[in-house]
Amino acid sequence: MLFSKIQWAPSDTLFKIGSFGIHYYSIMFVIAFSLGYYIMSKIYEKEKVSVEYIEPLLFYVVIATLLGARLGEVFFYSWGYYQNHLIEILLPIRERENTSLFFGLIEGFEFTGFRGLASHGASIGILIGLYSYQKKYTYKPLLWILDRLVIPVSIGAAFVRIGNFFNSEIIGKYTGNNFGVVFLNRREVAPRHPAQLYEAIGYIGLYFLLRYLYNNKKNQSEGYLFGLFFVLLFSIRFIVEFVKESQGGFETYLPILSTGQWLSIPMILFGLFTMFRKSKTAKNEYL
Repeated sequence: MLFSKIQWAPSDTLFKIGSFGIHYYSIMFVIAFSLGYYIMSKIYEKEKVSVEYIEPLLFYVVIATLLGARLGEVFFYSWGYYQNHLIEILLPIRERENTSLFFGLIEGFEFTGFRGLASHGASIGILIGLYSYQKKYTYKPLLWILDRLVIPVSIGAAFVRIGNFFNSEIIGKYTGNNFGVVFLNRREVAPRHPAQLYEAIGYIGLYFLLRYLYNNKKNQSEGYLFGLFFVLLFSIRFIVEFVKESQGGFETYLPILSTGQWLSIPMILFGLFTMFRKSKTAKNEYL
């Protein structure tokens, strides 16, 4: 049958030496950042902007993404846990009995890699990081940089969701029929919506749309593509949340929507504001 269930039971680790392992999720992040570096380099070359600005840009984006995403996970979704495990907030380890790190030197912890990252926190972190970057490197306005950065970020977000799929996390709800994915690593037998892949496909489509609009920009004020990115990316997130299992967070106190949906609403409104605000610069003054 075309729409039949898929049995999914991958290892989440490419290889492991002792307690240290290389996880597919981490590899997806490396691919995302590497591809982002390549795409931004090509954009800067096309627009005759020195590529020497790319390396510090990548540094700011990587640090801001990881720090923002991690703190977003901690405070938006899992503070109940991390308030009693503060050391795990910024270190890629987890407390667990009968485990050790560094060949037995540290008992009671295992290496997990950087898991538990929230996209809403990453978005806030990137904005703060890029604001700091542009204050130091003033070759172009902040919105000029953001309008171009959202192109590789959109495809990078797809790879992150593929990493979630390898980890069998951020899963969808049961489909109630033979369509879907059976996450055998979770010891399940019924198929679920592959919510991670739904988002990944949506983000890939967003990448091609942004790329098209960038190459065919007409009557676009600075910040338009950046705002459109926020509107569409978090609209995709909002819609997919309907078939996604709860990730926890403050939805217990606001049960109408999920935590991810509540967090997406201000992001969408912010994007609309950025798209249609009255710019001080003339329209089409992009370069």
